[in-house]
Amino acid sequence: MVVSNSLIRSISIYIVYMGAVPDQEYSLAEKHASILKEVMGESFVEQHLTRSYTKSFNAFAANLTEQEYQKLTAHKEVVSIFPSKILQLQTTESWDFTGFPQNVNRNLKIERIWPESESFSDHGFGPVPQKWKGPCDGGQNFTCNRKIIGARHYNIGKSARDFEGHGSHTASTAAGNVVPNISFYGIAAGTARGAVPSARIAVYKVCNTIGCSEHDILAAFDDSIADGVDILSVSLGAVAPLDFQYDAVAIGSFHATEKGILTVNSAGNNGFYPGTTTSVVPWLFSVAASTTKRQIISKITLGNGTEMTGLAVNTFKMNGTNFPLVYGKDSTKDCSEELARNCAPSCLEKKKVEGKIVLCGRTNGLLPASVSGAIGAIVTTEENDVAFVVPFPATILAQDQFQDLVRYYEATKTPGASILPSESTQQMFSPVVASFSSRGPNRIVPDVLKPDITAPGMDIIAAYSPAAPPSSITIDKRSVNYNILSGTSMACPHVAGAAAYVKSWHPDWSASAIKSALMTTAWPMNVRNTLFRDYEFSYGAGHIDPVKALNPGLVYETLKEDYVEFLCSFNFDNSTLRKIFGNNTTTCTENSNVDKVRYLNYPSMGATVHKSNPVLAKFRRTLTNVGSANSTYKAKVTGPGTFVLNITVEPSILSFQALKERKSFTVTVTKGRGLFLRMSTVSLEWSDGVHSVRSPITLYARHDLAKQS
Repeated sequence: MVVSNSLIRSISIYIVYMGAVPDQEYSLAEKHASILKEVMGESFVEQHLTRSYTKSFNAFAANLTEQEYQKLTAHKEVVSIFPSKILQLQTTESWDFTGFPQNVNRNLKIERIWPESESFSDHGFGPVPQKWKGPCDGGQNFTCNRKIIGARHYNIGKSARDFEGHGSHTASTAAGNVVPNISFYGIAAGTARGAVPSARIAVYKVCNTIGCSEHDILAAFDDSIADGVDILSVSLGAVAPLDFQYDAVAIGSFHATEKGILTVNSAGNNGFYPGTTTSVVPWLFSVAASTTKRQIISKITLGNGTEMTGLAVNTFKMNGTNFPLVYGKDSTKDCSEELARNCAPSCLEKKKVEGKIVLCGRTNGLLPASVSGAIGAIVTTEENDVAFVVPFPATILAQDQFQDLVRYYEATKTPGASILPSESTQQMFSPVVASFSSRGPNRIVPDVLKPDITAPGMDIIAAYSPAAPPSSITIDKRSVNYNILSGTSMACPHVAGAAAYVKSWHPDWSASAIKSALMTTAWPMNVRNTLFRDYEFSYGAGHIDPVKALNPGLVYETLKEDYVEFLCSFNFDNSTLRKIFGNNTTTCTENSNVDKVRYLNYPSMGATVHKSNPVLAKFRRTLTNVGSANSTYKAKVTGPGTFVLNITVEPSILSFQALKERKSFTVTVTKGRGLFLRMSTVSLEWSDGVHSVRSPITLYARHDLAKQS
């Protein structure tokens, strides 16, 4: 038997990034093949060159051995090479909560999906805009219309149709039609709508049930930039933050920014620990998730009449009033007490749980409980601030309440309870950043404050795929057109929709101008409502206010020159920079006295500092006038950090005589009277009496950052 060499090669898919599309007149695909021939020989190229990116940037993906990878790493035309990783999805009243009502003024001249959803109907839409260059290549059983104007799919599936629900939910949150009288089995009843219902949608399906491959993500960026999109909403991310040159989302969004396209990205769902946000580069608009006034609760009533309140989206009504309780640890003979207490898979004995409500010490006990014949489950989690959709009668209690329930169970001869269907209630304090929302400090660029902003990401009802179970548990056989989800994935399209709304009124504004407008007009967050007392590391500049962002007065525009200097600070040499920017002239300046990251023209200011230094930080910024032609702005510094920090703004008055005029200023931060501990924050506000342009200034002790790494 003869075995092909291609079958015995130990290979992985690698992405080879080569920068911008060069000006030379030659085929990039042929160039990519030629480079591969140098390292693997003529016979293997066609089999192992999996994709060429040639429209919006210069890169390719290929199946490579470790030896071939090492050879390509040293190639003179390569900026970086890295394995294609699997990224994960980071899974209406919310718009009203932001101060963005349905009847807001609109500029109707400009303004992965289940296509049949009412949220994506093209009723009343005119012809597809002439600027659109993309195809409708949605594959099997996918049809575009005048609302969904483009579609592409990249992974192993054969269609851009949404079979998971995530794509429909996020797309309708950003730009879905106005659909009245929707609910999830009567819960959260109201009107579903996106920020800009008149906006068109293009679908780029890069994810499947396993996750989202980076080589597919880069293909979607390559296509979408060339197709002519205005805003990219990217609700996915890596498990851990990555350096720019090894991060597909950072690379793709960088080239989108060069073409004036704003990329909005979810901050991540690993927020139980500091430094977890994976959306770290300054050209990404990084979004945290926070609450609205609505909270969905699911109560239980114990046999002794005691009532407890948990969080769950529970649509089931139990036929009776008092059902026997059993604890997971008392329902097994094969598992350790710890595993059984948590209702681990295969631990629960059917004869011991059938017809009973099971108590489980972890939320992942829901599936084993449901498949073992239990009629309901009561579980607990350390951070109980999210109501997840459950597949049968269930609720999630805070740990202290769960312990009270266990004490009742152990002290009662015939303990019983019933689980009530969920109901909506009003939260006393909102917005509060979700416990799961990934937080700073920024591990890759410590002096760029991330996330940038927060938006509604809890208990969001929006369109959903009827082919997907509404809960994350596969035994759930229900089918719905609208579902309630939580995550930074849900917050991201809120900001993307708000950005689209701003762009509909200001089509000539750059991506950074739109981002600045939304950041500097954001609501200041109440620091007492921050779960972990990490303040701006949770919510950035604050909570979005789309209407106020239409008229910010001044904006911080980040220009190409700013990004050049930013990359220079990461020791990219001139040769590499010229590959990234696609020219032969880009050069790092020789000004060694300038902190090139802290001088990046960004709407927020952040720095890791040595507390022993008398001058803690210095920032240089430039503001562009987009408000009144003749206007004078005065600087004011406020916030709890004013006792700890001395802030000097020079000049402290900026006078403008024309629109688009630019004025620069310097902020110097020195130690104040108070004791600088872990973190200190103030707000810099420029005001002309009409506009308020607010930026957070956050300083963080450098040795504390090192301890948490």
